[in-house]
Amino acid sequence: MTTTQGQNAHYLADYRPYPFVLTATRMTFELHPQATRVVTALSLAPRDPQQAEDLVLDGGKGVKLVSLTIDGVAPDPSRIIRREETLTISAAALPPHPFLLETAVQIDPSANTAFEGLYISNGMFCTQCEAEGFRHITFYPDRPDVMATFHVTIDSDLPVLLSNGNPVGQSQGRAEWHDPWPKPSYLFALVAGDLVAVSDSFTTRSGRRVALNVWVRPGDQDRAGFAMESLVKSMSWDEAVYGREYDLDVFNIVAVDDFNMGAMENKGLNIFNSKLVLASPDTATDTDYDRIEAVIAHEYFHNWTGNRITCRDWFQLCLKEGLTVFRDQQFTSDLRSAAVKRIEDVQALRARQFREDQGPLAHPPRPDRYEEINNFYTATVYEKGAEVIGMLKRLVGDDGYRRALDLYFDRHDGDAATIEDWLQVFQDATGRDLTQFKRWYTDAGTPRLSLAEDWQPGDTGGTLTLTFTQDNPPTPGQTQKSPRVIPVAVGLIGPNGDEIVPTQVLEMTEASQSFSFDGLGARPVVSALRGFSAPVTLSRPLDDATRAFLLAHDTDPFARWEAGRDLALSALTAASRGQAVSGDYVDAIGHLIADGNADPAFRALCLNLPGEEEIATRLSSQGIVPVPDAIHVAREALARRIAETHLDLLSRLYDDMAVPGPYRPDASDAARRSLRHAVLALLTRIDGGERAEILFGIAGNMTERMAALTALLRRGLGQAELAALHDQFAGNRLVMDKWFGIQPMAAPPAQAVQIAHALSQRKDFDWKNPNRFRALIGGLSANHAGFHAADGSGYDFVANWLLRMDPLNPQIAARMSTAFETWTRYDAGRRARALTALERIAAADGLSRNTSEMVSRMIAAGS
Repeated sequence: MTTTQGQNAHYLADYRPYPFVLTATRMTFELHPQATRVVTALSLAPRDPQQAEDLVLDGGKGVKLVSLTIDGVAPDPSRIIRREETLTISAAALPPHPFLLETAVQIDPSANTAFEGLYISNGMFCTQCEAEGFRHITFYPDRPDVMATFHVTIDSDLPVLLSNGNPVGQSQGRAEWHDPWPKPSYLFALVAGDLVAVSDSFTTRSGRRVALNVWVRPGDQDRAGFAMESLVKSMSWDEAVYGREYDLDVFNIVAVDDFNMGAMENKGLNIFNSKLVLASPDTATDTDYDRIEAVIAHEYFHNWTGNRITCRDWFQLCLKEGLTVFRDQQFTSDLRSAAVKRIEDVQALRARQFREDQGPLAHPPRPDRYEEINNFYTATVYEKGAEVIGMLKRLVGDDGYRRALDLYFDRHDGDAATIEDWLQVFQDATGRDLTQFKRWYTDAGTPRLSLAEDWQPGDTGGTLTLTFTQDNPPTPGQTQKSPRVIPVAVGLIGPNGDEIVPTQVLEMTEASQSFSFDGLGARPVVSALRGFSAPVTLSRPLDDATRAFLLAHDTDPFARWEAGRDLALSALTAASRGQAVSGDYVDAIGHLIADGNADPAFRALCLNLPGEEEIATRLSSQGIVPVPDAIHVAREALARRIAETHLDLLSRLYDDMAVPGPYRPDASDAARRSLRHAVLALLTRIDGGERAEILFGIAGNMTERMAALTALLRRGLGQAELAALHDQFAGNRLVMDKWFGIQPMAAPPAQAVQIAHALSQRKDFDWKNPNRFRALIGGLSANHAGFHAADGSGYDFVANWLLRMDPLNPQIAARMSTAFETWTRYDAGRRARALTALERIAAADGLSRNTSEMVSRMIAAGS
């Protein structure tokens, strides 16, 4: 087995400032598909003129040096050392005063299949420089704490030439851009191609008019309107809620077909994966619209939390990403249902981040080491980073949070900041000591919280004592951990269903801590961890009857949903082990279905059963080896039982939730559709698929089509509908991504690998496109019992494609390798087959550092 684990490690403790100060960068691009010439002039000065140091610039092996001068003079070639990823100029060749370093290089964008740096997507030049892509464009101090103003000239006969900042010159075949705000190289962007703009404007609160453009390929402009609407809403919201005003004359968004990420916040020129820009009722689902709105906001909010204030080094990545995720979550909560948004965020956190915490890829939000930084764009950095900020806000209050954020923007505007800077701002603004709270940033793993209750009746009222105990389990590299600060929001509900103690936040700082409530007339039911007040797992002795009571009466939407989720998981874990299942959950869900006062989107969330991966996680946490096939059978059986028990009620609800009139992506209509489709998924288990076939035939939008098709495919039906969808949308790349992804994901497990293999042989499986590759490989990985097929065929299929993708696009291969993340939890046969697949990947000649690090860590978990 070949591995590079540990050979390329970077450590937080090794940080030192760059020994040179860079104030200005001027670049000229002469674009050519195979031979782009880049001339770069850097205004540099020694940080300490008394300390002579070599000048080390980052530069990938695809960057060909043509010339280099210092203050116009070429240095002695012996003073220049070129290595695979760096260019070093000896201190002896450098003046002790400010100087101008000019380089000319040549690069080949057409050969750039990794989509890092400057590359070509269907004839369009575009860039992706975060985290370390700029070094594939030119030689540069490619690190986030080196910030400079940029002046960029682009020479090309392409009609649209874009870069960061404001346009300062335009002529035939040439465009000039100037960004007056100092930025690190990872925020550089360039786009050149045949594009058209959907345009609007925004007037800031100080009266400045900002030109807004969403650039798309000709023919796509009718699908960019919603993205523009979302941008305007984001700009208005950030002014109103955070007091942040946009700071350039123009804001550009470009939709790109080939993109490794979702989107990128480059200053003034956001580059987006086209699936997060383009939307129309015929081609996009409600989920697509939600994501477009959220991601447009996220990247715009980065203008202040990421651009104006960036991170000092990549160890601080959660500073910009966690804060910006938290801000986009607030934005969506304000525009749509806050309760539903909170539940959806928790579902995503548990599905992705808890899984990371419990496996070999566990790391703290701020790690202290990494080998390949692209592997740390994780749910822990993003989603858990946001949860940590949510806890901080809960602890200091809304006013304290606003004071701290205002101080953060005032104090660190133009800085490359650290987590210590962030916490110091809160301490200074609120007077609170956050020394212990910092462990949320430095410790990996999900704390396990247990709750014990003690009820003591009395003549003048009883006393309920709640004792919480926290356990912080070992994770790779961290075996011993001290207690954390955990805010636990609780409420008390009386036997009659009335709330007798509204939500209080209990602040836990010790390994075990007790809190008492006095003067209670009768023993209440405890509603704990309301609003998911901390990213922990909570264990408490709770029977199904009490869970059903909470589902019926809890006033906190998250806690109410959680009670139903626990009821469902209790039934599903029992059934997957061959045990009898009580009717408590089925009865309770019937009451919820009939509750016409509840938000339809909330009812939909409650009707959607826990996924098979979530059931496996619950079993594993109980020390039980999950059996994927048994889990699948149990989940299908419970869905049928709900449908059969509540057939009449569900049938009426399905009809009642039909949305009249033309499609609108607003929250109200989307909520009704989500409930209708949750009901359809249940009814299709018992009606032979008639309703789904009818809905697909009359569907007026893609949301209904995909809901109907998914329901049919899960029953082994839907082939005619698949063919119809393909015939209608074969030329639409984003719809076809859905078409490729839904088939292995929704297939009966026994057919999933066979279907994925057949799809991979099609001519229109453009596997080099990240979206298409993610659709197929991710679709199979999401089919729990299909991917974990006992014969190992799912493991072999994914491993084969990872090995094929890795030489071309290591980022995508590494990210998709996380399909194997939980391999150690299964039976001996599956573990052996998964390990064989992982070792085969690890042993491949020339395996990238990205994939090698991920696979090595997963293999190590089995030893």
